[in-house]
Amino acid sequence: MLFLLFPLSSRAEPVKTGAEILSEQGFPPLQGKRFALITNQSAMVGDTHVLTLMEQKGVKPVVIFSPEHGLKGNAEDGVKLADDNAAAIPVKSLYGASKKPRPDDLKGIDLLVFDIQDAGARFYTYISTMGLAMQAAAQAGIPFLVLDRPNPLGGDYVAGFVREKIPGSFTSLYPIPLAHGLTVGELAGMIKGEGMLPDLEKLDLQVVRMHGWQREMRWPDTGLRWVATSPNLAAIDSVLLYPGTGLLEGTGASEGRGSTRPFQIAGWPGIDAKALALRLNEERLPGLHFDPLQFTPVRLPGISSAPKYRDREVAGVSIEITDYRKVLPVQTGVALLAALQAALPDQARPLFFRGGIDDMAGSPELRKGLQAGETPAAIEARWAPGVKSFLELRKPYLLY
Repeated sequence: MLFLLFPLSSRAEPVKTGAEILSEQGFPPLQGKRFALITNQSAMVGDTHVLTLMEQKGVKPVVIFSPEHGLKGNAEDGVKLADDNAAAIPVKSLYGASKKPRPDDLKGIDLLVFDIQDAGARFYTYISTMGLAMQAAAQAGIPFLVLDRPNPLGGDYVAGFVREKIPGSFTSLYPIPLAHGLTVGELAGMIKGEGMLPDLEKLDLQVVRMHGWQREMRWPDTGLRWVATSPNLAAIDSVLLYPGTGLLEGTGASEGRGSTRPFQIAGWPGIDAKALALRLNEERLPGLHFDPLQFTPVRLPGISSAPKYRDREVAGVSIEITDYRKVLPVQTGVALLAALQAALPDQARPLFFRGGIDDMAGSPELRKGLQAGETPAAIEARWAPGVKSFLELRKPYLLY
């Protein structure tokens, strides 16, 4: 594996993504190449998309591959997308008939380039798209180039159960913790190096490193503008909570879809919102405050067409970030699950968990622990050995 390395930067320097670094150099690895680009609306350098920068430097992809939510990032989650062969540059969907580039799509291609901003959670599908595209590139004998971008949760925060059943699902593909603390470039190296997918041994993997990014940085520290990576992750506060509050999607509770603050509010119809907020504040979760809230999810076309409890009042909490550097999103999600489950009447508790929660959590141990009445701290203690082993395993793949 070849990494395109650059000198380490001081903290005084601005953070520059791999796309910005390569653009400043004139995209030398792309000059004269018939390359394909895996990207979406998040691949920005300042106010300019990487495609525009490429055109300005005289390079142009032969074909574009788009992940879940599409090239423009405006398709709802789970919506299967078709190819757009009528576009000026053909756009092939990797969230439709196929989730990886097909052999015919890669005929005549010299290089496959990946530039997408990730959210830092194992169940966010962009990293699954990356791995499957790496596999397709390896099978076709094509080099794979990652233009690195920050993990918005930082590089030091790692939490949650390591995925147990491998191979996993498209929404939970790798044996890594729920919050893995890796950039996409680092994760690509680990996917290859640890054989997390078949047929990657001979892949020519290259990574263009960032300048100025430090592991302790969370997104607000980077100075970069957050671009909505998907319709419900338009706000950075949603992103900073998503690895935890996203777990509510595997329950009957509302995670705030159908509102202007998805993943920042949560609840269940008819419960005591004040008591829920009081219990969560008593947990003293770092960097957070909980306020009681009544909200009504509504249909938001293109964002959330069928939210839970549509047009029905939900009682719950608003999660306010008071210090983004201290927030522990996965621990927060577990505490929220425990508090919501406890707030339900006895007859509703068997309805709390839905299919998919074990897949998202990476293990049935989260669900079983909560059903048995274990405390969030006890559940965290049970995922700790897996996190410790993962932290050792990932060391050779860290680039920053």
